[in-house]
Amino acid sequence: MTHKTPKQVEAEKKRNAVVCRNRKASHEYEIIDEIECGVVLRGSEVKSVRNGKVSVDEAYARIRNGELWLVGCHIAEYPQANVQNHEPLRARKLLLHKSELLKFAEKGDEKGFTLIPLDVHFSEGKIKVKVAIARGRQLHDKREKLKKNDAEREMRAAIRRER
Repeated sequence: MTHKTPKQVEAEKKRNAVVCRNRKASHEYEIIDEIECGVVLRGSEVKSVRNGKVSVDEAYARIRNGELWLVGCHIAEYPQANVQNHEPLRARKLLLHKSELLKFAEKGDEKGFTLIPLDVHFSEGKIKVKVAIARGRQLHDKREKLKKNDAEREMRAAIRRER
């Protein structure tokens, strides 16, 4: 068994770190299925993502011409890139195997379902996006979920007090 130094552990955490999360997604949508996709990015976009200057709160995914695209994802301009900078809100191609795309597209095209990004993260040093098939929640569903979460939290607290 090999032991890792603290420096190696820290480097591994950075290589597999979450850059940003769509925190509203689990509240606004019921998550059906999720998949990890690669992203086609330019150099200045990669630098901005490494600095944490990315937001997927208003983003969604669409299938166009047999390819999956991330639309509405904001990656801030990288100040040092000056002339070679990128458009912050441009559509970015997501990379999937054809079989995964077909399975995902089939479900995503059904009425009432949408494709939303859950997070942007590093996996083995590469930037990935976790995309989910989701169904939008109505207001009463959101209230129901909040009540259920509160009840579960109270039960866990009561169990802890008994110990």
